[in-house]
Amino acid sequence: MTIAAILKHKGHDVTAVRPTDTVAEVSAVLAQRGIGAVLVRDAAATVLGIVSERDIVRAIARHGARTLEMTAAQLMVTELRTAKPETTEAEAMTMMTEGRFRHLPVVKNGQLVGLISIGDVVKARLMQQEQEVDSLRAYVAGAA
Repeated sequence: MTIAAILKHKGHDVTAVRPTDTVAEVSAVLAQRGIGAVLVRDAAATVLGIVSERDIVRAIARHGARTLEMTAAQLMVTELRTAKPETTEAEAMTMMTEGRFRHLPVVKNGQLVGLISIGDVVKARLMQQEQEVDSLRAYVAGAA
């Protein structure tokens, strides 16, 4: 299964914040949408970075309550790994596991087309395995 198939099922909507949004505002967006990360985009919709729940927790451990007054630009990770729609779920899972991150922007022809999480990849893998099991059961039942 490819990331394109995951996005077809999940959708292409991506939640983003501005670089000037405070961590308190970013946290509110994460909580409101029930998501673990947001992209940081400028007024031209260029992706500048990503802020995750992990980034916020680590910053609070380092800076305390003043973290909430920091901006997304101060907290974001700017070295983003990306995938293409034709990347397989296995390749995405390897990339995310080895890189120790949970969210992967998907880019086609230089344009952002989606964002997937490790949860999306695991869900796709489980669906694929269920289909394989069902096919094997049907084959065995037909052969008996």
